[in-house]
Amino acid sequence: MIRTEEQIQEDILAACQHLIGRQQDVKPVKRGWLNLKWKVVTDSGTFLIKQYNPERYRLYKQDKLMLALNEQVRLHAAGLACPRLLTENQTIMFASEQGDLFIVMEHCSGEVVPAGQLNAPQLFELGKSTGRMHRLLNDGALNIALPVFEPPRKQARIDHWNTLFRELPADKISHLADEFELQRKATEAFSMDLLTCLQSGWAHRDLWADNLLFAGDRLSAILDFDRLDYDYPQADAARAVMSCAWNEQELDMRLASAFMEGYAEERQTAEGYLTNGLQLLWYMESTWWITGDMDSHSVPPARFAREMRWLAENIAYLPDMLDGL
Repeated sequence: MIRTEEQIQEDILAACQHLIGRQQDVKPVKRGWLNLKWKVVTDSGTFLIKQYNPERYRLYKQDKLMLALNEQVRLHAAGLACPRLLTENQTIMFASEQGDLFIVMEHCSGEVVPAGQLNAPQLFELGKSTGRMHRLLNDGALNIALPVFEPPRKQARIDHWNTLFRELPADKISHLADEFELQRKATEAFSMDLLTCLQSGWAHRDLWADNLLFAGDRLSAILDFDRLDYDYPQADAARAVMSCAWNEQELDMRLASAFMEGYAEERQTAEGYLTNGLQLLWYMESTWWITGDMDSHSVPPARFAREMRWLAENIAYLPDMLDGL
């Protein structure tokens, strides 16, 4: 039986009333993919409830998701700007009477600043919080694991772009062929030695503008830790900078420098940390967003695809462009 969003809401709110108190106002939050969310004002405070849609929940490795949620609890307790998750008898993920899984967190005030529209003080604050997050995540409390992303061989990646080109339908060849050719040429010129400079570690893995809240110049919260895993903290830094400091035409070096200045206050980095991170980001994400069906991308993936195009065009120039960052 397919239930309406209103029925799911009623079921979940009934299941968590003892946690959050008597509800005074409930408003759906229309952000994210599939998972339903509600901002709930009660007599004991304001909360955000996040339901895990069954279709999306199947995509998670449940042990990794629970680790991520437990780390969010630990990070908040250590002072990181992120939502406090409510727990009961060490339970973080709750189930309603109808079997809907959900979490409850304190609502964080602040606004999402659109990608590419942040200022230098905001980037500094984001860099400082990102550095603190990476320092805490890699303080030895979690075991070392294999990185989620294993960079494919260069020839395998070239073959990927060639295959996409060959499989293009006739009506899409004119513009998508140029996209694939750009990525192929950038891959051919790319030095795989650059990827040997990377340092693996625990990372957020979804650190972009939509998962950040700001109150003026202050970062009020890093959101959505569901993808947290052992991978590359440098990719976190690069994803944040590309999302927040690239203005659709160029990467604002002033903003990139502000991020790294804040980051360095919390975590020591080697020269070229951000440069190598951006190169990794392109090698990792280009195949996610430059695809045969990219014409149908919604707004965020379309932005990511434009970022990948810019990185492919400029990958060889990044070391000089970032001048040691």
